[in-house]
Amino acid sequence: MPSATSPILRIAVIGTGPGGLSSAIALSQLPDVHIRVYEKASELKSLGAGISINHNGWKVLELLGIRDDIQGASTNPTVQRNAYTGEIVDPGVAHDPNDRYEARRVRRLVLQEALYARVPPGLIEFNKKLIGLEDLGKNGVRVVFEDGSETIADIVVGADGIRSVVRRHLAPDYPLNYAYQVGWRTLIPAERLRHIPDLPLDTTSWWYGKAKSVWLSPVDEPPKSRDIEFTCRVFNEPPIPGRTVSWGISVSNAEVFSRFEDCDPRLVEVFRQVPEGSWTEFAAYAGPAMENLMGWDKVVLVGDSSHPSAGGFGSGSAFAMEDSWTLARAIEYARTMVTTGSVSEVIGDALRVFNEVRRPYYKAM
Repeated sequence: MPSATSPILRIAVIGTGPGGLSSAIALSQLPDVHIRVYEKASELKSLGAGISINHNGWKVLELLGIRDDIQGASTNPTVQRNAYTGEIVDPGVAHDPNDRYEARRVRRLVLQEALYARVPPGLIEFNKKLIGLEDLGKNGVRVVFEDGSETIADIVVGADGIRSVVRRHLAPDYPLNYAYQVGWRTLIPAERLRHIPDLPLDTTSWWYGKAKSVWLSPVDEPPKSRDIEFTCRVFNEPPIPGRTVSWGISVSNAEVFSRFEDCDPRLVEVFRQVPEGSWTEFAAYAGPAMENLMGWDKVVLVGDSSHPSAGGFGSGSAFAMEDSWTLARAIEYARTMVTTGSVSEVIGDALRVFNEVRRPYYKAM
């Protein structure tokens, strides 16, 4: 039941990536809220292979109550090698088994499912592709979906990623720029690689070449059967005419291997072990720091929608979850400061606090 001073806030969260799911968890813990999460896909999907979770990521997962639901594989030591000769350039730092917040590599789907499991039942609606937002002044925001349905929300949380539809409504001229980087990712069962000599599969290795790199890392903690994440990236890659941001596009083995066939024979053999059709492509785009992460005093951007980056090895997911936790705390704070009980006043103050805290952080990044 709503309290005497806090009217129910209607909150619409767009997207079910780490930012959207963590928003649903953090915001649903507030009293007097009605939350719905809208996802354009027909089910929970995860694009990519592994994701790095570092100190800040573990801390916010702890705050969300799911730190112990996620394990993953330690990335310490990360052995850095020459991609052509295999020579070890840096042996890395030894693993500290007592460090609860050490860097670990986790299946992206494991993170997403752990977050999903903590979202209260009934909050997520699938097959809801956002096509329009309309500012209704003090009456909130009209949220319109492709299937013809719509809803009214006091707050819209744009957690819909680098190609954010929410951001396009707030900043239609915001530029996304190709970063001249393309990556490819897949997972390979460790057993397929054990015949390759001098290729450690229990530690992470990073192979550097000219304008390219290869990342090999376990993503499961023993005693689970282990898969190896195989991620390749090239730099100075020319743009493909007509292609915008690509994310999770299937590509052939030959297309990927053509950039790496001059590498160390061990890496070449890893490429040969990838089943056809396993690679997914990720073209890197980025945008400048935004002057405001909010608009209309009732719409706010979290995660990649607010700070599109070309990829930072898990920092994006940590930033998104931090955004979500900070937004919940900003609403909580504004409710204690606004004595009139006005919904629009509470929302305006909360989003301004959020903006003042997070925007300088991302501008510095």
